[in-house]
Amino acid sequence: MTDIAASHKTTLRGPLFYIAIAFSVFQIWMASYQPLSSQVVRALHVGFVLLLIYTLYPPFESARSSVRRFGLALGWMLGLAGFATGLYQWVFEADLTQRAGEIVGADWWVGPVLLVLVFEAARRVMGWGLPVVCAVFLAYAVWGQYMPGALAHRGYGLDQILSQMSFGTEGIYGTPTYVSSTYIFLFILFGAFLEQAGMINLFNDLAMGTVGHTRGGPAKVSVISSGLMGTINGSGVANVVTTGQFTIPLMKRFGYSPAFAGGVEATASMGGQIMPPVMGAVAFIMAETIDVPYVEIVKAALIPAILYFLTAFWMVHLEAGRKGLVGLPKEECPNPWTAVRLRWYLILPLAGLVALLFSGYTPLFSGSVGLALTVILIFSAALAQGIQGTPRRVLFWILLALACSSFAQMGMLSFFIIISVLLVLTWVRRLGADARQLALQALVDGARHALPVAIACALVGVIIGVINLTGVAAEMGGQIIAIGQDNLLLALMLTMVTCLVLGMGIPTIPNYIITSSLAAPVLLKLGVPLIVSHMYVFYFGIMADLTPPVALAAFAAAPIARETGLKIGLQAMRIAVAGFVVPFMAVYSPALMLQTDSPVAVAWVVFKAVVAIGMWGSGAIGYLKGPLNLFERLWAIAAASLLVVAYPITDEAGLAAVAALLVWHFWRQRRPA
Repeated sequence: MTDIAASHKTTLRGPLFYIAIAFSVFQIWMASYQPLSSQVVRALHVGFVLLLIYTLYPPFESARSSVRRFGLALGWMLGLAGFATGLYQWVFEADLTQRAGEIVGADWWVGPVLLVLVFEAARRVMGWGLPVVCAVFLAYAVWGQYMPGALAHRGYGLDQILSQMSFGTEGIYGTPTYVSSTYIFLFILFGAFLEQAGMINLFNDLAMGTVGHTRGGPAKVSVISSGLMGTINGSGVANVVTTGQFTIPLMKRFGYSPAFAGGVEATASMGGQIMPPVMGAVAFIMAETIDVPYVEIVKAALIPAILYFLTAFWMVHLEAGRKGLVGLPKEECPNPWTAVRLRWYLILPLAGLVALLFSGYTPLFSGSVGLALTVILIFSAALAQGIQGTPRRVLFWILLALACSSFAQMGMLSFFIIISVLLVLTWVRRLGADARQLALQALVDGARHALPVAIACALVGVIIGVINLTGVAAEMGGQIIAIGQDNLLLALMLTMVTCLVLGMGIPTIPNYIITSSLAAPVLLKLGVPLIVSHMYVFYFGIMADLTPPVALAAFAAAPIARETGLKIGLQAMRIAVAGFVVPFMAVYSPALMLQTDSPVAVAWVVFKAVVAIGMWGSGAIGYLKGPLNLFERLWAIAAASLLVVAYPITDEAGLAAVAALLVWHFWRQRRPA
C-alpha cells in the first residue's frame, strides 16, 4: 500500500472515526498547553499513528469474509500493540530516563516490537522504498564492523543499538518525530479545516476568474489553484488527488494531452512544498536541524518558489501557443471578486498565521492561533446566517473580533472559550449542524492525512540514529569531498543524483532528512552557505517525486488523466525544468535566496533567473513567438546554461546569446508576412 492509496481512503467509520478525532484533539491539547514531556508526546504520537495504520490497512485483505475478519482482528491486535509501546514510554518515563542507555526486563520486548511495527507500518502506507533504505542502515549498525576499509565501525552490542533506536530521542523518537508531533500535525490539521471550509472552491474560482479566459487558461488555473492549495496543505500527492479531480479533465477538454495535463498538475502540486508559509512542513524540520529562525527559511525559499511557479506558468503558456489552444469563454469563468466577496473570511486565518510567523512568534504558537481562528470562523459564519439585518451582523463580527483579540492576554484559553460558546449557541439556536459535522470531519481528515508523514518521520529516525551512533555520514561526506573538492559543479551533480535516487519512493520529508544528514554537510565544507546547502538537497528531494521511474505525484495523477505515470513523469520533468536549474543558480549566486544585504545583487540574479527560465522553457517546448527549429532550441538552452554560472564573462555571453536569438527569431517570424 502506498501513500497514494492512503490519500484515497476518504472515510473513516465506527471506532476509527473516534480514534482519529481523539488523535487530533490530543495533538491540539499538547500544542496548546504541553502538559506532558516531549518524549511522552512523541511516543504517544507514534502510538496513535501505529494504531490507525494497522486498523486502516489490516493484513490479509481478501474477498473471503472469514479471511478478512481474521485480518481485521489481527490489524487491531497489532495496532493496539503499537499504541501500547507509547503508553509504556509514558508509564515508565521516570525509570527509562534514570537508566538511559540500559536495556532491562520488558525493554527487550517493547523495543524490538516497536521497531518491527514501525517498519511494517511504513511499508503498508508507502511501499518498500523507505523501509529498505532504513533496513540497510540498521544492518550497517549491526554488522558494519565486518565491512572493509574506512566504512567499518568499531562494533556495537544489540543493547546499544536497541537503546538508540527505540528509546530516548536519537532514533524513532528523534527530531523528525518531534517535528511531526508538533508543527507538522498542526499545519496538516490547519489545512484540513481550511479545505473543509471551502478554501479549494475559493482558490479554484479565483484562478478561473483571473486566468481561465486567457490562452491555455485551464492549465494556468491548475498552476495557480494547486500552488495556492499547496501553501496550506503542503502535501503534493494529496494536492494532486484533490485539485486534480477538477483541473486535469478541464485541461484535457480544452486540448492538452493527458500526459501534459497530468504533468502540469503534478508539477504545480509538488511546488506547494517549496512555497511558504507551510512548505510541506520541511521548513520546520530544517529550522530545527540547522538551528536558524523559521523566518530565515521562508526568506530563502520565497524567490525560488516564485520562480518555480513562474516556470510552470510560462511552460503551459508556450504549450498552448504551440498547439493553438484558447481559454475558456469569458462568460463561463466565475467572477473572481464575487468569489473573494463570498469567502474572503477564509483568508484571515492564513493571513494571521503569516503575520504571527513574521512577527517572531514560534511556528507552534502561530499554527495553533491559525487553526483556532479557522474553527471560530466556521462556527461564527454558521451563526451569522441566523442574524437578521446588516447592522446586527456587523455588530456580531465586531464583538467576535474583540473577543479574539483577548488571546494577547489569555493565550489559547480565550480561543477555547470562544469556540465553546459558539458551539453551544449553534446547538441552542439549532444552527450550524453542517458546521459541526464539518469540524468533526476536518479532525478526522487531519489525522488521516498525517499518517504517511508521521510514519515516515518515525522510520527515518532509524537512519539518524545509525548516523549518530556510527559516524558514517562524516566518512561518506569525506569520500564525496575527495571527488569534488576541486570541482564544485561535480560535487553538486553527485549530490543531485544522490537526492534523486534516495527520493525514489520516499516522501519529501524523510528524503530531506536523509540527504541533509549525508550530503548537505559536504556542500557546506565546499563553501556553500548553510541554508543554501540544505535548500539544495530539499529541492532535489522534491524533484524526485516528479522523476521517473517512481514519480509519486505523477502516478497519483495517472488514474485521473487516464495516462501512464511514466509519461506524466516525463512531462512533469519538462514542465518543472526550473526546479533542476534554480538550485544550481542559488549555489553560485546565494543572493537568489536572499543571502545578501545588497538589493542590487538580488535584483540582478532574479533578472538572470527569469531570462534563463524563459530560454529553458522555449527550448524545452520548442515555441516562442512561433515554432523554434532544432538549432534555435539548442541555442536557447545553451544561452540559458551560460546564465546559471555566476561569472561576468558567462553572464555577458549568455545575455548576448539571448539577445541575438530574440532578434533572429522575431525577424524570422516576420519574413512570411
